[in-house]
Formats: sequence, structure tokens, C-alpha cells
Amino acid sequence: MTDHSNRWLDLFLVTRIAAATVAAILLLATDTPDTALLVSLCLGYCAVSCLAFARLPALQYAPAAWMIDAVAGFGLILVAGNWRSPFYLFAITSLILPATALGFRKAVAWGGAFSLSYFVVGLLTTLEPNTVDSAVRLETVTTRVLTPLMVAVALAYAQRLLNRLSEERERSERLAVQAERQRIAWELHDSAKQRVHAAHLVLTMVRDRVQDTDRALLDQALGELGAATGDMQTSVAELRTPIDGRPLGEIVAQRARELGAVTPADIRVQGRAPILPPLVAAHATRIAGEALTNAVRHAEAQHISVKLGGSRKTLHITVRDDGCGLPDELRPGSNGLRSMRERAATIGGTLEVEHAEGGGTVVALKVPLTPVSQEVA
Repeated sequence: MTDHSNRWLDLFLVTRIAAATVAAILLLATDTPDTALLVSLCLGYCAVSCLAFARLPALQYAPAAWMIDAVAGFGLILVAGNWRSPFYLFAITSLILPATALGFRKAVAWGGAFSLSYFVVGLLTTLEPNTVDSAVRLETVTTRVLTPLMVAVALAYAQRLLNRLSEERERSERLAVQAERQRIAWELHDSAKQRVHAAHLVLTMVRDRVQDTDRALLDQALGELGAATGDMQTSVAELRTPIDGRPLGEIVAQRARELGAVTPADIRVQGRAPILPPLVAAHATRIAGEALTNAVRHAEAQHISVKLGGSRKTLHITVRDDGCGLPDELRPGSNGLRSMRERAATIGGTLEVEHAEGGGTVVALKVPLTPVSQEVA
């Protein structure tokens, strides 16, 4: 699920700065003895809270931080000594982050608790219990008390819609990627692979008719065709493996088990990858699979390790083997490394292929990610 935290953080910052500015202007217009103190508290806390939430992303999902922020807003109202003070809008801005990070029901409950707390703050200041005697004043109180709840409901519903739109977009991307993978698999199996088979048969038939001096070249050509057939079989199998929203680690582990069943190499997959968009997951899976295949088939490695890691902002994949290492010259028709680098570039990542200390090869993929949401339980 795509994260909209940056969007909500921007809304929080803009509305908080605007609310603090309006409150300061209104306070200066009244020119009371406590005006300077109240304006200083308002602008000072506005600056501190905005910097804290902007510089420390973890605070955007921390209930304790939301609670402190709301209490600070209520504290400004109490210091002002008037439930209708200019700090009312300032306090409401503290609802933006919890209402968009919690689930819908919890966000509504948070908004209800905020409204109730504001009513209590009103009773502690200038809100009189006999307000019900005046229809106009009762309407004013009711509007002010229920507004925070309505704000929380609106924000939570907007977040819910955005999440559904993101899920649908990711589903569409996943289906499109899977359809393209299936089309390529069909073309490889029904066209390219059959032509390679045919070429292999023709060369095999004429092998015994050529002179001994040319037979070595013919054997080399047959070997290349056999390797090409193996590469295509691997590609077709990987392309037909559905992405279907599974975690990257699960897909890579499955590929490791498939290779482990047909090779004596010890293949281990460690770590956990963050949640990935479908397009990134497809290319990352293919890169990791290609690196494993190269280590098994070409490097003849005995031990292969795959380490997955990253954060909300970055994906890391490292494939290390103890094989024969990178050749000085790539074999003719070898497009594996170039394809891996092109795939990495397609998703905005970088791919480094280096000799490992003590022998072998290290393939390291790094991909920047759009942050993934962390809905608070």
C-alpha cells in the first residue's frame, strides 16, 4: 500500500503554520497584557513541533507524539483562558497525523476523544454550564465541539479512499507486469527456443561430416546452443513464476529451492525486504534470480548467500558466491549482466558486480523506494 505520509505531513505543516499565524495576528489585535507571552508560546511551539515532525519521520506514527501535540494545543487554550481563543484552530491541526495514520474506526475514536477533551477544556475556562439556556450559544458550543470529530472523520475517510486507489493501482500494475511476463515466456518457448533446438539438431546431423579441424568449432557452437537453451529454460520458468503480491523474500527463497534441487550448491536466503511496488518487485526478483543462476551455472559456486534488507526508503539485495569469479572476457551472446543493469536502471536503482575477497563474486542491488505506510495498530 503506497504511503501518503508526505502529503499529510505537508498538510499538517501548512495548516499549523497558517493557524499559528492567524492566532498571533488575532492576539496582537486584542492587545491584552498576556499578548506577548501567548504569541511567543504559539509561534515557538509551532516552530518546534513542525521541525520535530518534519525531521523525525517516526514521530508521524507515534501515538505518544500525537498525544503530546494535542495536549500542547489544549494547554495554549487553557493559558489563554478562553475556550473560544484563537488557539482553537491550532489545536485542531494536531488531528491531521493521527486521523490519517490510524485505521478509520480508530481515527474516528481519536476525533471523538479530542472533541470530548475540548469540551472539558471549555468547562475549565469560560464555558458556562447554563449555555443550554441560549439556543444561539448552544449552537456555537455544539459546532465547536463537533468540528474536530468531523475533521477526523473527513481525514480518515480521505486516507481510506487514497489507500484503496493505491491498492487498485498496484493491482493493475501487477496484472500488467504478469501479462507481459507471460507473453515473453510464450514467445521464448514457442519461437526462440524452438529455433535454437532446430539449429542444434542441424549442427548435430552435420557434425560427423566435417573435418576434424572444424569439428572443434562445431562442438563449441553446439555447446553455446546448449547453454542458450538452458538459459531460455531458466528464463521461461522464472517468467512464469507469478509475482502475485508475495513478499520478495518468499519468491527468492522459492527460486533458491528450485536451483538447490538440481545443484550441489548450498544456497541460503537471509533477511527481509520491505514492501515493494509491483514493478520494482518484478525487476528485483528477476535480478536476484539471474544472479543466482549465474552463480550456479557459470561460476560453479558451492556456497551462495542472498541477503535481503532495506527500509521504507531503500531496498538492498546482495548475492555472494564462492565460485570462479568474473571472467576476463564475457562469452559471446552473454547478455545477463547487461540485462540486470538495465533492469536496475529501469527502477531507478544501481547494480554493482565485483570480485569477492577470497574468490567468488558479489552482486549488490540498491533501489530507492517510495515510503510505505505503517498503519498504527
